[in-house]
Amino acid sequence: MEKYIYANLDLTKSLEDFKDNVTKLLELTNVNEWDGQVLKEREQKIRDSALILAGQCIALFLYNLSQSQSALDTAITQTQGWWHPKTHRHGLRKRQILTVGNVLVTLTLPYVVTRTEKNDKNKSESQGFCPFLKWLGMSEGLTPLLWSTIAQYGAISGSFEAAYTNLIGWGINISLKRIERLTYKFGQIGINLRQSKILNLQLGNLPTSNLLKDQRVVIAVDGGRSRVRINKKGRKNSKTKRHGFIGKWIEPKLLTIYVVDEQGKKVNNSEIPITNDGTYDGYKALLDILEAHLVELGISQAKQVLLIGDGAEWIWIHIPPLLTRLGCPTETYQLFDFYHVTQHLKAFADVAFSEETQSKEWFKKARKTLKKGNAKSLINQMDEFIALASGERCQIMVGRRNYLLDAYRQGRLNYDKAIDKKLPIGSGAIESLIRQVVNLRIKGNSKFWLQNNAEIILHLRCHWIAKSWDNFCGSIFNSFIKPQTA
Repeated sequence: MEKYIYANLDLTKSLEDFKDNVTKLLELTNVNEWDGQVLKEREQKIRDSALILAGQCIALFLYNLSQSQSALDTAITQTQGWWHPKTHRHGLRKRQILTVGNVLVTLTLPYVVTRTEKNDKNKSESQGFCPFLKWLGMSEGLTPLLWSTIAQYGAISGSFEAAYTNLIGWGINISLKRIERLTYKFGQIGINLRQSKILNLQLGNLPTSNLLKDQRVVIAVDGGRSRVRINKKGRKNSKTKRHGFIGKWIEPKLLTIYVVDEQGKKVNNSEIPITNDGTYDGYKALLDILEAHLVELGISQAKQVLLIGDGAEWIWIHIPPLLTRLGCPTETYQLFDFYHVTQHLKAFADVAFSEETQSKEWFKKARKTLKKGNAKSLINQMDEFIALASGERCQIMVGRRNYLLDAYRQGRLNYDKAIDKKLPIGSGAIESLIRQVVNLRIKGNSKFWLQNNAEIILHLRCHWIAKSWDNFCGSIFNSFIKPQTA
């Protein structure tokens, strides 16, 4: 149950209440009976008091802001783009806003309404909003800090139940269902903004930055694995009164774009952030997302570009032509992930040798040969073993050899050149992203997601792991501002 503290809108009283509460908590009584747990409980109570004081201060700030005619006029101006020809002012409305410390403040605000066409029952309908709340991103009944924090914990926690517990610890005591709803609403806005970016790209209106100018850029793509739920059609179950569903394994596809310095170390700072993203809508959707990010970042201005991935056919059919079309530099390289390739070598060695020690010894040498850029000689060695094999063993060995042979013919096994240029040869960055984004939250034998919800959580976690959460939140709250266009 949500338990609120109502704003008193009196700074002096709030400070006095805080002082009274904390003064008692600072008393050193029965110290000989203390232990770590007692100190922890005392810390918690002091922090709770401080959060309530912060909430009371924010509530007073919001109230004063709502009384400012300048702020109310600005709200009207900044939300004119949401108005329609039939929108007009419709008096005042009381709205409650929740802030940190679970402090609730009531604001009386101007309200506008839009009359819509009459429906089948010959009744006119109306939709309205408070410009002040829309302008400041508070239409959901809570402050921007609270909403973004709830969405953050809703996405990065292991479950919404865990998010609920974590949020209570920070003085945000709202229901589990509300946490879930607010997280999905926040994330859906982010998905909509991404789709808007793709649309602007298609219309030729997407602005290009110079973030990647003269930089060494790595692009890595790969897929994960999780289950989505597909509702069954037909009648509802007579006992549960619900439609059943089936769980289907599906591959979310992810990408990461980052820069490495001259020593090959990944760069991640405010000037050159990492870009992570992904989708459940298939490789075509990922290609659109990738193109939008690359254009916005200014990939054509890069010094070097490396595309790295596993042997998935769609990667190598579609992404290299995309990079060419976007004007990537002549120093653009393509590599099969070294560790994916060595898995095939290991599988080959396990079949080619009857003794484990021989298999391990050959595999160790094969890795060194591959890393030195001698893929051709390694493939010739594999051919010699294949000539002596037969039956199922031969088929397995041929399949593993062909994987390397295809990559070699396409020039995607040049690890020696990448090492010489201090570029990565493995896709550890994208593997780590898949683990943190998908495996630790979305994937699980007992987890069945609605695909749209899984897409939202994936998108939110990608931003969190890239350490771009603040910028992401900024884009969401900025999206509520829509001045009237000429």
